Amino acid sequence: MEKIDLKVTGMSCNHCKMAVEKEVSKISGVYLVVAFPKENKVTIEYDGNSSTLDAIKSAIDEAGYSVE
Repeated sequence: MEKIDLKVTGMSCNHCKMAVEKEVSKISGVYLVVAFPKENKVTIEYDGNSSTLDAIKSAIDEAGYSVE
């Protein structure tokens, strides 16, 4: 299991938090995703054999936010 913290811009409220968490949690192998809008951070725990960092970043982009 891998754990990463990503800097994500554009989040400002609880709706943003829920949108990012919902989109990333759809990825197979993601065990935990918690967004912190005030800190511009998303913490993710995932199985590196089942999912990739690129897939996670794409999901955040799909939710309408940017990974730095």
